[in-house]
Amino acid sequence: MCGIVGYIGNEVSSPILLDALRRLEYRGYDSAGIAVISKEKNLQVRKIKGRLSNLELLVEQNPVEGSCGIGHTRWATHGEPSDLNSHPHTDVSQSIAVVHNGIIENHGQLRTWLEKHQVSFASQTDSEVIAHLIDFHYNGDLLLAVRESVARLEGSYAIAVVCKDQPDILVVARKDSPLVIGRAEGATLIASDVPPLLSHTREVQYLNDLEVAVLSKDSVHIYNLEGEELSRPCETIDWDMEAAEKCGYEHFMLKEICEQPKALGDTLRPKLDKQGKLVFPPDIESLIKGASHLLITGCGTAYHAAMVASYVIEQVASIPVEVVIASELRYKHHIRKEGEVCILISQSGETADTIAALRMLKNLGIPTFAITNVVGCTLSREADKVMYTNAGPEIAVASTKAFTTQLLSLFALATLLAKAEQLVLLEALQQLPSQAQRLLDRQEDIQRFAANQFNKTKVFFMGRLVDYAISLESALKLKEISYTHSEAFAAGELKHGPIALVDTSTLVVALCTQPSLFAKMDSNIKEVKARGATALVITFEQVHTFDETADMIFRIPQTHPLFSPILTVMVSQLYAYYCSVQKGNDPDKPRNLAKSVTVE
Repeated sequence: MCGIVGYIGNEVSSPILLDALRRLEYRGYDSAGIAVISKEKNLQVRKIKGRLSNLELLVEQNPVEGSCGIGHTRWATHGEPSDLNSHPHTDVSQSIAVVHNGIIENHGQLRTWLEKHQVSFASQTDSEVIAHLIDFHYNGDLLLAVRESVARLEGSYAIAVVCKDQPDILVVARKDSPLVIGRAEGATLIASDVPPLLSHTREVQYLNDLEVAVLSKDSVHIYNLEGEELSRPCETIDWDMEAAEKCGYEHFMLKEICEQPKALGDTLRPKLDKQGKLVFPPDIESLIKGASHLLITGCGTAYHAAMVASYVIEQVASIPVEVVIASELRYKHHIRKEGEVCILISQSGETADTIAALRMLKNLGIPTFAITNVVGCTLSREADKVMYTNAGPEIAVASTKAFTTQLLSLFALATLLAKAEQLVLLEALQQLPSQAQRLLDRQEDIQRFAANQFNKTKVFFMGRLVDYAISLESALKLKEISYTHSEAFAAGELKHGPIALVDTSTLVVALCTQPSLFAKMDSNIKEVKARGATALVITFEQVHTFDETADMIFRIPQTHPLFSPILTVMVSQLYAYYCSVQKGNDPDKPRNLAKSVTVE
């Protein structure tokens, strides 16, 4: 959730650190700071509550010089947002500085122990104990001090450490929080995610759990906690810089919504051979086809992708599918089924609850299969098998193209498993990228509707079967970025309570893509209309069932009804985006949210 950056090289570090932090703003934060070792071997710390622009002004007014430094954007967990609670944190003598992403669960015991050794604390954070602990163990060898300190930490962490007595190195360590090392000419960089590194290098190394690395401007040495050096090859990132820039769009979210036709095509293309037939690696195909029961899990938007997939797979493949939120799965008593395979979904591949669920399932001996967008992430390394979406970098906090490419990947798996109509499903899959573009070509219709309806105090999404599943994601997207109270209901449940909330201040969005249920949905729409609600219907072209009922109809290109969620959710994404803009919000950085939830 917090963002960590670091630089050691030949250039002045502060502009590089500030630029890197700017590229991590999407992760969510409430304060920011940097620590730099000056040429005179003094540790200079600048940190402040609020937006990154506050830190930039602070550094401009009080510059820091030096070619080795670390930076941080904080999302408060322990201690309110404040200058004192901002990172970096230092030891009492201000010779060691630390930035930390994660939660130290035993910080209370460590704080008490350190206070008994005459250590005084300046902040309320759990992170400050790390700086004091490293100082306690430091005896001229920063690597050893970090190794001995992290061995005493319980919880999750990605940390970067600098020491004024060793200005030519930067030490990092991780457990359950992401950290990427970038290798450039005459410089080494670190970050919580790839985008801050792209303007400097495409050559990266991923630090694994319970590993420590010593970085200089020309070298990287990685060790386990016992001090044994490990070999780690570099990987090449194939994203281009343009993919992580706005490229003329007002917001990253709108850019990423509009990138979905390309992302869908890029995700589908590797799954087709030259004849247009589905092709998967033999080990993945064997695993999925051999399953007699599927467990699918994820958090937030990924969980909604799992919900959609359960309807599709059960209908086309007649395989029972169980969907459990990862934050629940990791704690519930899971009964293993014969022939069970678990599919774990995460955009970042670093979602803490999903990784914890993965490890629990592996301990039970259940085969695991990850779907993620980030090559080299923890989920991809620890799952038995992995399939990557090709959405490219997604910067906006609210997921759009990562979600639809997850759906496409799951629909491809469903098509692989289909017992009938496989050719029909395959043809529908291949048409989705161009259909997505046709839909986006008419986005002004949704923009106009949002301009008239953005001030509704309640928005309800309803549907049946896959339409209900995608209603959950639609409601989430609206509440995430427009801060409108929105909920999703199975349309058949409307009369079992939710209808009591419907009045003239309510907008009801009815997703209607299941032809056998059009008459049922029309009745539900009439029920809410009779109580004063405004009704928006999302349905297929050439469907006129709702012409006399709805206040507005947005028609999506005709596709297989089971695959409609990819198109219907794009309408919801656009509506949420334009409502957010109408309210004056920043849709890229919604309040209280972070892109990658790496803590519980």
